[in-house]
Amino acid sequence: MRPKITTFEIKNLDLPLISFVVKSPDLTLLKSELNQKLADIPDFFSGEPAVIDLTALNEESTSDLDLAGIKTLLTAYCLLPWAIKSQHPQIIELGKHLGLPEISAFLPLQTHSNKDDKNQIKMAPFAQANGNAVQIEKIIEIKEVIKEVPLEKSPTMIITKPLRSGQHIYARGGDLVILAMVNAGAEVMADGHIHVYAPLRGKAIAGAKGDITARIFTSCLEAELVSIAGTYRTSDTALPKDVYGQSAQIFLQEDKLVMLKLD
Repeated sequence: MRPKITTFEIKNLDLPLISFVVKSPDLTLLKSELNQKLADIPDFFSGEPAVIDLTALNEESTSDLDLAGIKTLLTAYCLLPWAIKSQHPQIIELGKHLGLPEISAFLPLQTHSNKDDKNQIKMAPFAQANGNAVQIEKIIEIKEVIKEVPLEKSPTMIITKPLRSGQHIYARGGDLVILAMVNAGAEVMADGHIHVYAPLRGKAIAGAKGDITARIFTSCLEAELVSIAGTYRTSDTALPKDVYGQSAQIFLQEDKLVMLKLD
């Protein structure tokens, strides 16, 4: 009789993955557009595993592809390259040498005969650069659920003291409530909503993991930057006069930031 194993278990693990869709092999352009999109929100990603999707490139353009450079670039922006997606054997082989297996080998086969298929992969928009070289998406695996179980949500984080320049607060998995001033140079971030019951003069990033329903509320809007699910606006563009210095809410409507005064 074999002895009972007590030191480890082997289980399936469902992970949300970021899909980095490369639309150009030009590494310089990729760097420029990523910096344009994420320079003001360097903590937008925080170590999420990523798939480098190269299916948008034709065979000719892949010959100039610097896959190692792309891997290094994503790591610099706090993404963790985990695999690639490609139809070209030479790229798949290169990925293996870089420790990036081809993702299709790990995904369930899809059938199209039944629209109620219980194992399918869906793509949802996550963030998109202003140019044409980069598109970032989140991959969500949908599996059969026998019993509906409510998702666990982290408790709301409550901050009672003013935030000074250089301070950074992140409510991972939940909402953030701040009862004091957020000074210029400070940054507040939440996966859910952000409520600031005081002047908001720093940076506020709600829906940090792609929740397009997240909102920002403040009793005095004077922010350097506001962002919801990757769509942001900086102080380079003046805030609307009817909300500047006023109680306001900010939300997404058709991929555009809407700022409304609160009565």
